[in-house]
Amino acid sequence: MTRRLTAVLASAALITLSCAQPSIAAEGSPQTRTSAVNVPGLVPEPVSVQAGGGTYQITAATRIVVPTGDGFRAASALAAVLRRSTGFPLPIVRSGTGIVLDAGGGVGHGDEGYRLTVSTDGVLIRADSGEGLFRGVQTLRQLLPAAVESRTRQPGPWKVAGVEIEDYPRFAYRGAMLDVARHFFDVGEVKRYIDLAVAYKVNVLHLHLSDDQGWRIAIKSWPRLAAVGGRTAVDGDPGGYYTQAEYKDIVRYARERYVTVVPEIDTPGHTNAALASYAKLNCDGKAREPYTGTDVGFSSLCTGKEITYRFLGDVVRELAKITPGPYIDLGGDEAQSTEHADYVAFIDRVQKIVHKYGKSLMGWEEIAGAHVSPDSVAEHWNPVTGTQEGTENAREAAAKGVKLVMAPADHAYLDMKYTASTPLGQDWAGLVEARDSYDWDPARLITGVGEDDVLGVEAPIWTETLRKPADLEFMAYPRLPGIAEIGWSPASSHSWADYRTRVAAQGPRWTAASVDFYRSPQIPF
Repeated sequence: MTRRLTAVLASAALITLSCAQPSIAAEGSPQTRTSAVNVPGLVPEPVSVQAGGGTYQITAATRIVVPTGDGFRAASALAAVLRRSTGFPLPIVRSGTGIVLDAGGGVGHGDEGYRLTVSTDGVLIRADSGEGLFRGVQTLRQLLPAAVESRTRQPGPWKVAGVEIEDYPRFAYRGAMLDVARHFFDVGEVKRYIDLAVAYKVNVLHLHLSDDQGWRIAIKSWPRLAAVGGRTAVDGDPGGYYTQAEYKDIVRYARERYVTVVPEIDTPGHTNAALASYAKLNCDGKAREPYTGTDVGFSSLCTGKEITYRFLGDVVRELAKITPGPYIDLGGDEAQSTEHADYVAFIDRVQKIVHKYGKSLMGWEEIAGAHVSPDSVAEHWNPVTGTQEGTENAREAAAKGVKLVMAPADHAYLDMKYTASTPLGQDWAGLVEARDSYDWDPARLITGVGEDDVLGVEAPIWTETLRKPADLEFMAYPRLPGIAEIGWSPASSHSWADYRTRVAAQGPRWTAASVDFYRSPQIPF
């Protein structure tokens, strides 16, 4: 069943990502879990698809109709896609026929749910919010010919087969994590990553903003973090950082697409860039040398010094002010240079800092070993076939009432090589082909962690070996859409045999959009 992303939060006044429990038949019932017609290529698979009558064709006379103001963002997003590929004007108007986006309510599928109907008379997407309309628009895009994704005018015709779709998400959180610390990606490159991901109903962008190799966000009260810590990257490649204005631009761009940004400042480990920027953050008072390698576990903030908490208080305060979403992520993973008792005390203190500024703590699953409150979110990352500690952390989080975002490295890490011959990526968690990334269930992966313990899923992409946007795309596609489907579609619809044919239909779309994707031999592209 779906749930509110902010159900774990005690306070209101936070921007929410919500999808209330639907008011139609329960999960697993034939009414909602079967499709009467197969619409080739829909990813994620909708809850229900029924054959409709006739075909609608978009022409130069077609208008996008928005009866209520809450549908304007979805209409603008649709118009941006259609205008460039069809060449049609597609004006956005308040009344009439054509492509109607109606957020007038009464659908009953939560904020992200929608109904989509195509007939000879036009297209109607109805939802209880603009967010639901936006999700429905992504489905409409996939009902159109692949050439609709082109950035240049194409000949058409632009026909949509008659269909009736009812849809809403399984989980509230469907994230894509982008590591900009090991290698830096500029604002335009991050926006492109967002645009490709939202087509598959991803609704969270987790930005890994700091690590040993680089610090990527300007903090006005600690300017050397960006000026010094932002200079470096893996292998001595060019660094970079976002000004706060640039970060706010990313946040705004994401919000226009109903994506919440979760900023991560990894602590107490993965902190060499900060330790190189300010000597006083080190226990011995000596600044560390910049680091451009790929080892982990060697750095740590000085957890016994008060300056550490003043530092983090300033960082969290500035980030919270420019981040409207509910979470500040303070990492907590691989803190191998921090004594366990010190680690627990550290997490306890930084959680209070996060709460002080009106946010909830998010971190990697190791934070479950501290006294985290139930409004926290822990992200499971360890391979299930790997350390026992990793699965125990997830179980401990669930036992404490802490929600889990599931991102097991041997399934969900997009930087893992597809095969031994993949030129990019790593293989420490194993080789992860397209089927490996799709064929798992977040509520059945770990004994003791069930459906109600899971907030959602995430597909992290770490960039030790990834230097340019084409590298990101090659490693993310086709795997990211499959993980997005795990987060959105009903568990009962999960089928590799079916999915591989549907995701194959995405290949021409990626080609039209100039996406450099991996043509997996497991998928009949």
